[in-house]
Amino acid sequence: MSSHTGTHEDENLPGERETAHGEVANRENPFADPGLPPHEPRKQDIDERAAKRSERTVALLFTVSMLATIGFIASYVIFPIDQMVTIWPLGKISALNFSLGMTLGIALFCIGAGAVHWGRTLMSDHELIGERHPIEADEETKQKVLADFHQGAKESQIGRRKLVRNTMFGALALVPLSGVVLLRDLGPLPEDKLRHTAWAKGKMLVNQNTGEPLRPEDITVGTLAFAQPEGLEEGSHDFQKEIAKAAVMLVRLEPNDIKDKRELDWSHEGIVAFSRICTHVGCPVTLYEQQTHHVLCPCHQSTFDLADGARVIFGPAGHPLPQLRISVNDEGYLVAEDDFAEPVGPTFWERG
Repeated sequence: MSSHTGTHEDENLPGERETAHGEVANRENPFADPGLPPHEPRKQDIDERAAKRSERTVALLFTVSMLATIGFIASYVIFPIDQMVTIWPLGKISALNFSLGMTLGIALFCIGAGAVHWGRTLMSDHELIGERHPIEADEETKQKVLADFHQGAKESQIGRRKLVRNTMFGALALVPLSGVVLLRDLGPLPEDKLRHTAWAKGKMLVNQNTGEPLRPEDITVGTLAFAQPEGLEEGSHDFQKEIAKAAVMLVRLEPNDIKDKRELDWSHEGIVAFSRICTHVGCPVTLYEQQTHHVLCPCHQSTFDLADGARVIFGPAGHPLPQLRISVNDEGYLVAEDDFAEPVGPTFWERG
């Protein structure tokens, strides 16, 4: 009796279940393979009209994506960058940013939604069991992959559903144009504005402190004077931008002390004019050592020799200070003979 009872209890252990492969999952083997449930066909698999509806739905999503991409590109033309619109509950926002975000979001969403709907309703949904295999791929595996690929292409009905295929290709071909249009916002095209300043032939050198034109006798040996080109009006819209490039310093040296021949030719009676903008990071050079003819940038201690073409003798600056060629006009005022021969300030990416 006790033996019969034990057998009866073993057959009804709590948690027992029989799997599709005939294995029993119990407390001793909780990870037994449960198998696959019976396959249930979708409506599209047995009703061609339902399949056609799904096909049209997928095609509509891809078509909406194409229209949204065209709208994205058109937004760049239609909306100016400073136009604002009021949208509840966002408030006042940029019309350009809103239209770009909406159209690009719709284009990407519709491609994804179309692909998902295509896969869920039209592609094959038969459950397959993939047994584990070695990592290395042998010839048999390669042949199986190719066969699976061809089978998948056949089951996707991409050859049969031409409307889906063509609209998908159209959506995928147009949406990358959004990235091409966005390249415009990487910055303006390279310009030549960093190579030129407000200096030009015949422009008088004006004292930066008094605003008066400078004569040679105003510059004495051993002194440092700061000048700017005539015509710059302090407080004007372009003043700060122009003075940041055109500021110069004047020093009178003994002609015999000038080592660089071009520097001597570009000077007037020993008066030399160099850019005041340090070639390291653009700080104003302000400290002058009379005995050595050295000028020092106070930011990072770059030191330049004004008696030798303003070459760098110490510090992180990469190249000499540009020299301004000067002379005297008929009225006896110091004037520029031309703009700087090379760009002022730090090196920039398009300088070479």
